Amino acid sequence: MDSKFISRLRALDVYPKTIQDYQVKTVAGATVSIVGIIMIVALFFGELSIYLNVTTEHQLSVDASRGDQLQINFNISFHRMPCSIISLDTMDISGEHHIDVTHEVYKQRLDQDGNSVADMQREHDIHSNKSRVNAVLDGKHEELVPAACGSCYGAEENPGDCCNTCDQVRDAYRKRGWAFMNMENIAQCKDEQFAVKLQEERHEGCRITGTLEVSKVAGNFHFAPGKSYSQIGIQLQEIIILQRTDYNVSHTINHLSFGTMYPGRVNPLDGIERICNDRSGMYQYFVKVVPTSYKYLNGTEVDTNQFSSTQHFRKLEGLQRGLPGVFFFYDLSPIKATFQESSSSFLHFLTGVCAIVGGVFTVAGMLDSTIYTGQKLAQKMQLGKQS
Repeated sequence: MDSKFISRLRALDVYPKTIQDYQVKTVAGATVSIVGIIMIVALFFGELSIYLNVTTEHQLSVDASRGDQLQINFNISFHRMPCSIISLDTMDISGEHHIDVTHEVYKQRLDQDGNSVADMQREHDIHSNKSRVNAVLDGKHEELVPAACGSCYGAEENPGDCCNTCDQVRDAYRKRGWAFMNMENIAQCKDEQFAVKLQEERHEGCRITGTLEVSKVAGNFHFAPGKSYSQIGIQLQEIIILQRTDYNVSHTINHLSFGTMYPGRVNPLDGIERICNDRSGMYQYFVKVVPTSYKYLNGTEVDTNQFSSTQHFRKLEGLQRGLPGVFFFYDLSPIKATFQESSSSFLHFLTGVCAIVGGVFTVAGMLDSTIYTGQKLAQKMQLGKQS
């Protein structure tokens, strides 16, 4: 019974074997075999590369997000404007204004060659009274005396408010909507020698870096000399106190992005350098922000943005023609781009390997058989001629 079953099972063998004594090995067969093995190895590594490679699929949809914040990352170097006069302001179409932004903004003084001359400082601390505090902590003052209450020169919000620094007086004026003029008559500015400091830094540059969080609506942010103030609902720039109109706004955009980084993102303004050869000017960058979602292979999803940009330069001959500075006007696209990583499954990889091995062996066998048959026919024809 067992022998009959084995005989029937043997009959199902689709790979019958021949006796080794009847096998003929030829040079042509060896050549085909070597070429076939090389092809199998090459195609195997190609299939392995496809299996290990992560591809990205693209999809467009309508952006349905609401009430989100827009993160703006910037790193900009001004070649000929000192840190002490540059301010950052933001505004959007909803009416939200942020004047002289200092949160998460850092400045670094640069010399004429673009080399740093001081450590990076947070904007909030640049004009603070740190030198006096450090002097007290170092014991250079014999005793602590109560700080005098400096006058705000009529700009205080509440009776009894104090303005002990030049910046505090300027902020009080700005909140009132007053232009800060006649700086030489302000005692706090005299004590801090603000005008002298501006004179000392007039040939310096400044690197400004930081992050902004703004509402996800169209708006703009800009870097300009002086500090802004609001008067009758209109934002004005307090550059008249500096008694200059020839601000060199030459700059380099080291980095500008919206949202967090993701693989393959290109920031088109990174590395852009603009040299102003006129007395002053206004650089305007018009940015179209595209909401973007990136889904990693492990399931992690990042909501971020990408953008495109156009730019325009306007020469200024005076304050009547515009405000010198660098302006970024951004608008959001209603279309959202989604990128999703994907890769081939192991089953697909295994199927591809089997197809490669089987296909190459089959083609190589057919080729070897054709060559061998041709050689036999050629030999028979040669013998026929000889007879």
